[in-house]
Amino acid sequence: MSSSKSFNSSYIIGISFISALGGYLFGFDFAVISGALPFLRTQFALTPVWEGFLTGSLALGCIVGCLFAGNIADKYGRKPGLIIAALIFAVSSIGIAFSTSLTYFLILRFAAGIGVGMASMLCPMYIAEVSPAEVRGRNVAINQLTVVIGILITNLVNYFLADHGADSWRWMFGLGAVPSAVFLIGVTWLPESPRWLMKSGQTDKALTILNKIGSPDFAESTFKAVKKSLAGSTKQSYAMVFEKAVRPAVVVGITLAVFQQFCGSNILFNYASTIFQAAGSSVNHQLLETVFIGLVNLVFTILAMFMVDKLGRRPLMLIGSIGLSVSFIVLAFLLQNHASVILLSTFVLLAISVYSFTLAPVTWVLISEIFPNKIRGVASSVAIVSLWLAYFILVFTFPILAEKLGTYGPFYMYAGICFAGFLFVKAKVKETKGQTLEELEDNLIRH
Repeated sequence: MSSSKSFNSSYIIGISFISALGGYLFGFDFAVISGALPFLRTQFALTPVWEGFLTGSLALGCIVGCLFAGNIADKYGRKPGLIIAALIFAVSSIGIAFSTSLTYFLILRFAAGIGVGMASMLCPMYIAEVSPAEVRGRNVAINQLTVVIGILITNLVNYFLADHGADSWRWMFGLGAVPSAVFLIGVTWLPESPRWLMKSGQTDKALTILNKIGSPDFAESTFKAVKKSLAGSTKQSYAMVFEKAVRPAVVVGITLAVFQQFCGSNILFNYASTIFQAAGSSVNHQLLETVFIGLVNLVFTILAMFMVDKLGRRPLMLIGSIGLSVSFIVLAFLLQNHASVILLSTFVLLAISVYSFTLAPVTWVLISEIFPNKIRGVASSVAIVSLWLAYFILVFTFPILAEKLGTYGPFYMYAGICFAGFLFVKAKVKETKGQTLEELEDNLIRH
C-alpha cells in the first residue's frame, strides 16, 4: 500500500484504543491477584497448594478462552467476540467481589480467565485487521502498552485500598467492573473487521468501513489486496501444525512461548507480596513494591517498543535470558541470606526491567512473525495456549516449591532455565528484523 494513499488517523487510533482496552483488562486481572493475596490467605485459610491453584486458575480459563475465541471470531466476527469478552470481564469482576467461598471464587476467577484469553487473541487481531500497513505495528503495540498500564494502575489501586480492612480484596476485584463497562460500551461502537466482512461475503459493508478508515483510493486498493489474499486462502486445521515441513518453526514458537513463562519473571508480578513478606516487609510495603514493579514494567515496555526494530529480536532475547539468569542467582542469594529489603527490591526491579525490555514483548513479536502463512492462525493459537499452560504450571508450583525449598530456592531453578533458554535462542532462533514474512518462512523452514 502506498503512503500517498491517505487515511483517517484519528478514527483508526480511536478504534485501536477502544479495542486495546481489552489489553487493559488483561493487565488488571493479571495484576490484581498480587495485591489481594495477603488478604485471601486469611479469608480462605489458603495452603500453599490452594494459593498456587487460586493464582493459576486464571490461566486455565485463558486456555479455554483462546481456544474458543478463534471459533467465535471466524464464525460470527471479531466484534461479537470482543463483546462477549467485555461481558465476561464485567460479570466476573462483580462476582468475585461478592465471593462467599473458595469454590465460588475459583469458578469466577476461571471465568475471568476466559475473558483474558479471548482478549489476548482478539484485540491484537482486530487492531491489525483495521489498521493500514503504515501504522499497523504501532497500533498493535498499543495493546501491549494498555496491558502494562492496566498492571500499573491496578497495583496503585491495590496499594491505596490496602488500609481498608480485611475486605479490601473485594474492592480490588470489584473495581474491575468500571473499565469493563467502558470497554463494553466502546466495543458496541466499533465497526466489524473489513477483512472478516469480506471473508463472510459482506463486501458492501467492508467497503463502507474501508472508506471510513481512509480515502477512496486507499479503500479500493485495500479491498483489492484483501480480495486477492482471500482467493488463495485455505481452511486451516490443527493437523497442519504437525507437518514435517513446518515443524522447525512450530517447535521454535512453542518453546519460546513456554520459555517466556518458565523463565520465572511472572513470579515477581504475581507473588511480589510473598517475596517481600519473606523478607519481613509489612503488607503496605509489599503493595508499594508492586507499584514500583508496575512503573519499571511500563518504562521498559515503552523503551522496547522503540528498540525492537532497531536492535533486533535475537540480541534482545539473548540479553534477556542471560540477564535474568544472573539477576535470579543474585536474588536467590539475597533472599537466602536475609539481605536488606532495599537491596532485595533493587534486584527485583532489575529483573523486571530486563524482562520487560526483552522476553516479555519480543516473544509476542516472534510468535506473530515466525510461522508460515498457511498455518499462522492455528500455530499462533497452539503457541499461546502453550504459554498459558506454562504460566499455570509456574504460578501453581511456586508456593509449593517455596515451602519446600525456601522462598529463595525456586529462583536458583529459574536461573538455570534462563541459561538453558539462552543456549536455545543462540542455537535455534534466527534474526527476523527487516525481512518479509515470506523471506522468514523460507529461512526458518530451511533450518
